[in-house]
Amino acid sequence: MLTAQRRTLVNGGTPAVAPPRPGELLIVDRAASVQFAGERALRFRVVSVGEIVPYRAWLWLTGYVLDRHDRAVARREIFVRLDGLRPAPPSAPPPRADRGNAAARPAAPAPPPRVGSAGARSAAPARHPEPATPVRDRQRPAGRAGTGSGRG
Repeated sequence: MLTAQRRTLVNGGTPAVAPPRPGELLIVDRAASVQFAGERALRFRVVSVGEIVPYRAWLWLTGYVLDRHDRAVARREIFVRLDGLRPAPPSAPPPRADRGNAAARPAAPAPPPRVGSAGARSAAPARHPEPATPVRDRQRPAGRAGTGSGRG
C-alpha cells in the first residue's frame, strides 16, 4: 500500500498517516528514526503494532529484519516515527539451485584406492616362499682376534 494511500484526514484536513498493518513490508531509514540512518537502514516486515503510543506520531513496531531476498534474518522491536515509514519495493527472488537432469551431469570420479588397509590386496601375483636352505654355523677358530690372549 502506498504512503499516499495510507494518509487520512484528521481534525479539519490535517493529513495523518495510518499505522502499518501486520504483513506490510517497510523501508525503515533516517526518516523513521536517526538510529536507522545510512547503512543502518533496513527492510522490515511488520508482525504487530504496539498498542501504547508514548509520543504523538511515534510507535513501537515488532517484526522481522529482512535480507535482500526478503528472508527474515532477525526479529526486532523498533521505535519509529509514523510519517517516516515508507513501503518497500518488491525484492528480487532468491537465486535457485540448478535442479536439472541428473543424467546430464557428469558422474562423480571413483574414490582412490586405499593404501595400507587390512582388506586391500596387491595386484601382483602371490609368491610362494622358497624353501629354506640350512645355514652352517660359522664359528671362529680359536686364537684369532678377540680371544683376549694379548699376544702380539
